[in-house]
Amino acid sequence: MTSWVLSTTVFSPLVGAAVLALLPRRDELLRVVALATSLVPLALSAWLFWQAPRGEPGFWLAERASWVAPLGITYHLGMDGISLPLVVLTAFLFPVALVGTWDAVRTRVKEYLLLLLLLETAVLGTFLALDLVLFYVFWEAVLVPMYFLIGLWGSERRAYAALKFFLFTMAGSVFMLLAIAGLYLATGTSDFTRLVATPLPRAAQGYLFAAFALAFAIKVPIVPLHTWLPDAHTEAPTAGSVILAGLLLKMGTYGLVRFCLGVFPEMARGAAPAFMALGVVGILYGAAVAYTQPDVKRLVAYSSVSHLGFVVLGTFALNPQGLAGALLQMVNHGISTGALFLMVGVLYERAHTRALEAFGGVARVMPTFAALSLFVVFSSAALPGTNGFVGEFLVLLGAFRADPRWAAAAAGGVVLSAVYLLWMVQRVYFGPVRPEVRTFAPLRGHEATALLALVVVVLWIGLYPRPWLARSEAAVQALVHRVTASVEAHGLAGGAR
Repeated sequence: MTSWVLSTTVFSPLVGAAVLALLPRRDELLRVVALATSLVPLALSAWLFWQAPRGEPGFWLAERASWVAPLGITYHLGMDGISLPLVVLTAFLFPVALVGTWDAVRTRVKEYLLLLLLLETAVLGTFLALDLVLFYVFWEAVLVPMYFLIGLWGSERRAYAALKFFLFTMAGSVFMLLAIAGLYLATGTSDFTRLVATPLPRAAQGYLFAAFALAFAIKVPIVPLHTWLPDAHTEAPTAGSVILAGLLLKMGTYGLVRFCLGVFPEMARGAAPAFMALGVVGILYGAAVAYTQPDVKRLVAYSSVSHLGFVVLGTFALNPQGLAGALLQMVNHGISTGALFLMVGVLYERAHTRALEAFGGVARVMPTFAALSLFVVFSSAALPGTNGFVGEFLVLLGAFRADPRWAAAAAGGVVLSAVYLLWMVQRVYFGPVRPEVRTFAPLRGHEATALLALVVVVLWIGLYPRPWLARSEAAVQALVHRVTASVEAHGLAGGAR
């Protein structure tokens, strides 16, 4: 296949940002150009999705060029069944976030749109980079635009939330950088495809795995490293919350799958029980705390902690069902939680508050909005027929095969999610209509378009998940085989000694 597609997909938003910088400060023109730019990666990723070969476990599309030749560091991009769904999710969520919050930002519009496009390039690069140094550059590049998006266009405590987000992520990145340097010194390469074929010194594997795992655990975030997330979500502008929940958190779960399992299969196998336990703790803790929140945006933020616990649980079940469910649940969480944050943004635009007690009877005033919101809530609660059900069912199936006790505990999180989500729906959408709610403007065209697009994907994956699962099946099987085969080989070697 044509290799230039990957670079075009990654850097077209950067080119659009450069064009945007040269345009006059006419807000409507800037918004149109930014949206048109974001549709380029969407079109390319959609084409890649339909062209992707089934049954191909390796990187079926790649680009490689010399970058830092004396050190052997390359510009290496690649796509397989693990990166494909996340690239499609990224390319889809950015235009949805732009449309859904079309005129929500009215100050420094050019800078705001520039940062969103720069952020899109960094996220796409993170999911496609196959050289660890290049991966680290894209990973760190995400920090700067998101820091300013929170810090300049956020709510009252935006400076605190932006700084906390930056410091937590940077702390994890330091450990990752040290681990990349350690891998390079041990193997002489930073290329992922070479690392997986190179034996690593056993004495160093534990330290290197721990450093990578810590960096990714902060980004997910895994409890107890999650404290930066509710503040960042609460204070970020609506589009920032959509991207943060839908994509930036997936950088952590993607890293666990791609690098912790791919480069350190033996260490991943040994650490699997601990990570499964942490996943279940996150599921139950996030759900319990979400129920206590008086702020609807913080409720959604803690629900994110809970739902990402399912991704961690499925990943470290280390079987095809669990890993396939975890990968699909990354996409599902991006769609469902992104839609929940758009829903909160619609309410905030009208009420200028996120307090649950400020709402009541919204369904009578905005029936179309209420109907779309219910689809989103049912998806997040994993109702059969929605995308959330397919992902969580596969995760629980994989967890049951690995350890039925953790699967039983995680199933309690499914019940708790229905409790806090339906509690939120009852307080916001039903009951007596509050006087302030009677003045709410009807759902606007761009808001309805964004929510409807997300609902369509919710139903597509929920009713017909095969296209998503089929494109990842071979890569998932190969990764699971690599983990189990490495453990068996180590056991045989130990027996021979």
